[in-house]
Amino acid sequence: MARLPRLNLPGIPQHVVQRGNNRQVSFFSEADYTVYLDKLKDYGKKYKVAVHAYVLMTNHVHLLLTPETEKGVSQLMQALGRYYVMYVNKTYQRSGTLWEGRYKSTLVDSENYFLLVSRYIELNPVRAGMVNHPAEYPWSSYRGNALNMDIGLLTTHSCYEALGVNDDERQNAYRALFESRIEDLTLEEIRDATNKAWVLGENRFKLQIEQQAGRRASPLPKGGDRKSKVYKNQPL
Repeated sequence: MARLPRLNLPGIPQHVVQRGNNRQVSFFSEADYTVYLDKLKDYGKKYKVAVHAYVLMTNHVHLLLTPETEKGVSQLMQALGRYYVMYVNKTYQRSGTLWEGRYKSTLVDSENYFLLVSRYIELNPVRAGMVNHPAEYPWSSYRGNALNMDIGLLTTHSCYEALGVNDDERQNAYRALFESRIEDLTLEEIRDATNKAWVLGENRFKLQIEQQAGRRASPLPKGGDRKSKVYKNQPL
């Protein structure tokens, strides 16, 4: 089955995942994480892409981004990926690819899913059994969003700003979100949408994206008569 084209719309957040080739290690030392984040900041500014949340795992990365232009995320990921591969190959005297290929992404319904995806991203090290709490992991945005650490590459989103009238209120409210676990079905929903280039959101949001992008935002229902009028009238 042909891969769906990525959905890129200005002003709409994207959850982006980039994995190491064959899930092999992509970060070999603390310096590597620092280089990646520095260039993420630089290219974010260059291509006008706001970074709201991130986590750098040993063999993959998760990013929550909002582009100002249609091509912003693609330009950022291409430039960042190219630079980082060159850096790793030169530093460790290796050659060849580092990433598994195309990064994966999904558009995120800000009103209903933005803070959920941010929490999903920053909880990755906990789910992986690397730490007991996201604050213990140094290579994520949690300390910036929840603990007032100055992380220069982060830009707050309106959904985050709505958590309170000042920084203290927002951080307290944000930390409180982590007191409850993300349900397994929700985890699967996030992963499925990201891996298959569907849209992560409520039906109204998906319909809006379908109208703007000219293709389906979610898979067709399983079963039924694919020759029926209902099937034929599904958005492309």
